[in-house]
Amino acid sequence: MERVEVELFTDGGNDAVVRMPGRQFPGVLVQGDSLHILRSDVAEVARACERGDLDEARDSAGFLLANLDARLARYEAALGEHEIPRPY
Repeated sequence: MERVEVELFTDGGNDAVVRMPGRQFPGVLVQGDSLHILRSDVAEVARACERGDLDEARDSAGFLLANLDARLARYEAALGEHEIPRPY
């Protein structure tokens, strides 16, 4: 294990926006439990598609997209507050 200092652009809660040493742009730190939930949400969409349940797949995908949109908005807001251009 290596200890390093990072720049913290948001509070340290879930989905903290941080910049690692040597990186030009910040990233989003996703906690392990949040990563597991995200993976479960994607798996739910895949299972609904396999069953041919397009309504369920659409609903699940919409929920997943809203979740990702919220994380992206938090990231973009942090970049804007610190006058960092978006990497995309």
